Amino acid sequence: MLSPEVLLTFFATSLLLAIAPGPDNIFVLTHSALYGVRVGLVITLGLATGLCVHTTAVALGVAALFQTSPVAFGLLKWAGAAYLLYLAWLSFRAGALLTHATDGGKAAFPGYGSLYRRGIVMNVTNPKVTLFFLAFLPQFCDPQSGGVAGQVLTLGALFILATILVFFSVAALGGRLALWFNRSQRGQVLMHRTAGLVFAGLAAALILTDS
Repeated sequence: MLSPEVLLTFFATSLLLAIAPGPDNIFVLTHSALYGVRVGLVITLGLATGLCVHTTAVALGVAALFQTSPVAFGLLKWAGAAYLLYLAWLSFRAGALLTHATDGGKAAFPGYGSLYRRGIVMNVTNPKVTLFFLAFLPQFCDPQSGGVAGQVLTLGALFILATILVFFSVAALGGRLALWFNRSQRGQVLMHRTAGLVFAGLAAALILTDS
């Protein structure tokens, strides 16, 4: 079993990493600003579910496949980029619908289930998260303290907890922005277009990622 000192150090490091700007917290912020804090919380749970998949993959050794196989890495990378471009298209399309609306209505809400799944898919199809976990988690493991797989799962759970705490705060901030942007149709259009640009930029960055 890992010592309390190691666990505390790992948790503090995980909090700092979650605070650093990245695709996931930007994803939470933009959607919270579009639809409110509850959506941000739902997406955070989706992203956390995706992190569970990455943690399990590292514990089972599956993640090493993406480090050693360019084909597997490339397939996952292009799948993730395609999904991000799909989300960008949905955002631009929602903005276009609002631009042509004459009744001052809002773009159709995709639903909590759909947004939860978006969080999962976006996280799982990002090979950089897999490789990060593969490089990061084992650094805190100690073979003399018990099974490494169990330690990886414990560390992964702590990382997920840190991520949830930070992203819930991000969602709360986005929810406040939503109160301002949703006062006008122009504000809603701006947020949808901003989200579309963010997704397109993330897709481009993922495509340029080298294995």
